[in-house]
Amino acid sequence: MTSAAQGAPPAVSAEPAIPGLAGLPVDTPLAITRRLASRIVTLCWVELRKIRHDRTELYTRAIQPALWLLIFGETFTRIHAIPTPGHIPYLAYLAPGILAQSALFIAIFYGIQIIWERDDGVLTGKAFAAGVRSIVQAAVIVVLAAILGVALTDNPLKLLATAAIVVLGSAFFSCLSMSIAGLALSRDRLMGIGQAITMPLFFSSNALYPERVMPGWLQAISKVNPLSYEVDALRGLLIGTQAHLGLDAVVLVGATVLGVTASALLLPRLAR
Repeated sequence: MTSAAQGAPPAVSAEPAIPGLAGLPVDTPLAITRRLASRIVTLCWVELRKIRHDRTELYTRAIQPALWLLIFGETFTRIHAIPTPGHIPYLAYLAPGILAQSALFIAIFYGIQIIWERDDGVLTGKAFAAGVRSIVQAAVIVVLAAILGVALTDNPLKLLATAAIVVLGSAFFSCLSMSIAGLALSRDRLMGIGQAITMPLFFSSNALYPERVMPGWLQAISKVNPLSYEVDALRGLLIGTQAHLGLDAVVLVGATVLGVTASALLLPRLAR
């Protein structure tokens, strides 16, 4: 048996080559961006495979939005209790709000899955993986709404834009969940805080009723609630109501960037 020469540096195992990164220094912005994109795509693909092999969660999560549309939406459509812009049917007005609500409920508890994870690339990938699950859920809601007679757009560009809005909204709320994980430091606390803020986020948005029918203090909260901007964009894209798509997109992108930054800074506390 021969021993390594004294004073020789220890052998370092090379990381597997990443396609497209050969010849690039490890810490260049391009290499970091490509590595991050690779992790995001990989984790999103993993989420799709999970759904493909086990559709139970998809079916069970579809129950609540179905009840909102079938019971709440149909009832309030008949009694005309909530004035809607342009006198559109309340069910049509409600459907984009329930779509956003469904994405919110999926994303807000995503921090549980990463409460011990501190890798920024995985963090961002998890944020957008929540968007992948939300898109699948959104497709279910769109089909159900169409069955109930809601006239939704069939414009492929608007449907793609809808998917992008859902992904951005889900990414922000999953990052919010991960930020809470960095503060709560335990799954039990995260569950409690998540349950405490989910319904206030939903009811203080414009998902169920127009802002103009809210009391003044609730209108002020709605204007700083990212869910309101997500719902506004979804309504404009899906049912053609007047929307501020540029502002909605800017707010959601900005909120997502802030969310990723905040969660990346807070999650290392879990290692202490």
